[in-house]
Amino acid sequence: MVWLRRDLRLSDLPPLAAAASGTDSSVLVCFVVDPRLEKSSGERRLAFLFDSLRELDDKLDGKLLVVRGRPEVEIPKLAHAVDAERVHISEDFAPFGRRRDEAVADRLGDIELVATGSPYLVSPGRVTKNDGEPYKVFTPYFNRWRDHGWRAPADSSVPSASIVDPSDLSKTGRIRVPAAPTKLSIPAGEDAATARWAEFVDDGLTDYDSGRNDPAGDSTSRMSAYLKYGNIHPRTLAADLGNQKGKGAQAYLRELAFRDFYADVLYHWPHSLWHNWNRQFDGIDLDTDDKAYERFDAWKAGRTGFPLVDAGMRQLAETGYMHNRVRMVTASFLVKDLHLPWWWGAEWFLEQLVDGDMASNNHGWQWAAGTGTDAAPYFRVFNPEAQAKKFDPDGEYVRRWVGDIDADDYPEPMVDHKAEREEALRRFGQI
Repeated sequence: MVWLRRDLRLSDLPPLAAAASGTDSSVLVCFVVDPRLEKSSGERRLAFLFDSLRELDDKLDGKLLVVRGRPEVEIPKLAHAVDAERVHISEDFAPFGRRRDEAVADRLGDIELVATGSPYLVSPGRVTKNDGEPYKVFTPYFNRWRDHGWRAPADSSVPSASIVDPSDLSKTGRIRVPAAPTKLSIPAGEDAATARWAEFVDDGLTDYDSGRNDPAGDSTSRMSAYLKYGNIHPRTLAADLGNQKGKGAQAYLRELAFRDFYADVLYHWPHSLWHNWNRQFDGIDLDTDDKAYERFDAWKAGRTGFPLVDAGMRQLAETGYMHNRVRMVTASFLVKDLHLPWWWGAEWFLEQLVDGDMASNNHGWQWAAGTGTDAAPYFRVFNPEAQAKKFDPDGEYVRRWVGDIDADDYPEPMVDHKAEREEALRRFGQI
């Protein structure tokens, strides 16, 4: 039996290959819609999930079994229904996933829960210092990560006849894949991921190093959502990168390493998901009164009076995506200019983003806030006007999402950046 989670594809899927490796093996492929995750996921993430499941069901000729409920109840029930010897999964290293899988393993009893592979190039916990301690800074982690290496893509092709048809099973609680609650700005699924990656390798990879900070040109790969839901594995990306020469491929590989690094940080420090990784910052003065919430609402609506910040927030609201450079600028503005808790912004991003990944999103926010794994963090305060001049010098990105900033209805800047930067550093000085 194969229980899918963040691996919604059929190619390069080690758990499927492992499940089908026995002689005359038959495999039940299933997905559990967990009401807890339905409640905590934004509409766009749910839409991407359900669209991915729908494509996967089509690829399996309607043989994907989808049920709704708590996995520790549903997975043992399904395993016993098909008399499964083992339940195969991709290992989950996040706090919620680890607790969930422990509960499922306990309820499975004598049926083994087998973890093969993970959503990462190098699984959390594998890259450590010589003394076995985890890395707290990215650059030395990256160097050791690159030396560690990773496996080539796996062959997980399985004959259709080996896949169990769940329509032959009774009392499984099977449901239809839920309808997507909203429309997406990009198509979901394995085929879309493969096509998008091929297009990027052909047309965007060469200039990625020089162009990735240009929000108007947006020469980024837009692969983050596909990686989040496992429509494609980073091994596939790395295999193609290894065939490329130039700074673009190396810069992209570094971004894949950041993805692994933040998952590793979360694995070793689970509290860092919603609390400061650097506990020193637990004592910093933050604004949380009624006026703070008013400023938060203006930030969410893209009504701060700082054009680059507003353009990013409006792009996010309209499309479920924001260019990475602008994510850093908007995050810095929320924490350093408005003095609001970083987790307010992290939660809003997860609500809006199609590619909302807990480890990358929340640790990216801590990077901007200066409370995470960074050598000299807090003094980095992005000036939104200077960032706009440097990365959107012709104002193309701002015009696309804000329009005419000289219009009568465009707000005045809600704060004085220089004064708020000094205030942020003063608050830091207090702790």
